[in-house]
Amino acid sequence: MSDLVIAEDRGAVRHVILNRPQKRNAFDAALVQATGAALRDAADDPAVRVVVLRGAGKVFSAGMDISALAALAGGPERLRSFRRECLAAWNLAEEMTKPVIAQVHGVCLGGALELALACDMRVLSEDAFVGLPETRLGLVPDVGGSSRLPQVVGLGRAKELIMTGRVIGAADAERIGLANRIAAPDALDAATQELADELLACAPIAVGLAKRLMDASARPALSTTLELEAAAQEQCARSEDVREGVQAAAERRAPVFRGR
Repeated sequence: MSDLVIAEDRGAVRHVILNRPQKRNAFDAALVQATGAALRDAADDPAVRVVVLRGAGKVFSAGMDISALAALAGGPERLRSFRRECLAAWNLAEEMTKPVIAQVHGVCLGGALELALACDMRVLSEDAFVGLPETRLGLVPDVGGSSRLPQVVGLGRAKELIMTGRVIGAADAERIGLANRIAAPDALDAATQELADELLACAPIAVGLAKRLMDASARPALSTTLELEAAAQEQCARSEDVREGVQAAAERRAPVFRGR
């Protein structure tokens, strides 16, 4: 396994740890592939009953690497290839018949939150911040965020968060149902373990089947909406807005969008 992702077993709980702290665990192609490989290994290991996904260093993940977004702005034709790798990795969290918990500290933004949304549950540190700020870059959440967030928080809340690009704190995330639980920073590990222990106390086959039944009920047309996300992102990528949004992010300034 790549050292970009660390696997740590705590009994029947597999911790999958994003390990690119010098880049705030931002996802480039290598980290995406390593995350997918680690989730696949966890799914295939019969000794693993619960998976915890977390980040090394100061944050869970700042989202997609800005250099990857810059490459997208310069070559929209590469969008589907990179996006396909992300979805192949992210979807593993949802598709495996084992509960997956995202343990979030620091920040969890953009593509990282889309990964957390593919997990079954989210435990947040009280000082964590989460959001899908893609519209501020001239983009849309296109690796499951636009499809999954409405099912987690409701359509109205999802529209507000995605269309404004708002970043919210843990207390608000819990209030709207985005966070299952929140905990003090020094109690985050314990809170996640408590949830994992509750899952381990239940029959694993039943837990896995219940997960699949609920996901099928909540998102019966996921493949269709994921394709709509791709089409929308390709349209965004051809616009001047994305070039301005990515350039503004790189320069740490507010973007100036010119309209239609």
